[in-house]
Amino acid sequence: MPTLRIDNLFARRSIRTYTSEPVTDVQVETLLQAAMAAPSAGDRQPWHLIVVRDAATRAALAQAHPYAGMLAQSPVCIVPCGDPAIDALFWVQDLSAATENILMAATALGLGTVWCGVHPREDRAAAVREILGIPKAIIPLCLIAVGHPDEDKEPRTQYNAARVHRERW
Repeated sequence: MPTLRIDNLFARRSIRTYTSEPVTDVQVETLLQAAMAAPSAGDRQPWHLIVVRDAATRAALAQAHPYAGMLAQSPVCIVPCGDPAIDALFWVQDLSAATENILMAATALGLGTVWCGVHPREDRAAAVREILGIPKAIIPLCLIAVGHPDEDKEPRTQYNAARVHRERW
């Protein structure tokens, strides 16, 4: 299993173009395991993860979301979904942590990703629900395109010392 290092934090970038190289089942399973290794409030784990490989379904998702056109090209889309019946207060934070774990694990595997927000836009959530047959009570948080990067982006930080407050505001 690849090692996550601090360099991975800076190397993780939003990748919007992908090669035709497939993402293996082992790689996808690693991403799913990473997602479910995320912290969750009270260890409630209010997540469901949908893996979409079908090209027609990815194309439909790409068309339904104004900023997710890359899904038509990426070989995999992962859709983290929250179940507010399990935790109505903290499902968004829990699913966000799971999503970030997917992004970081993908970077460690040499894969590229981009996080396309769905929640809290009900129009986007309704479209994703319809395409994927998601029950009304389950909320898609985002769409994550996953693939082998066909673009190079330099590692970076966006550290801004003006936004850091020490001890008090």
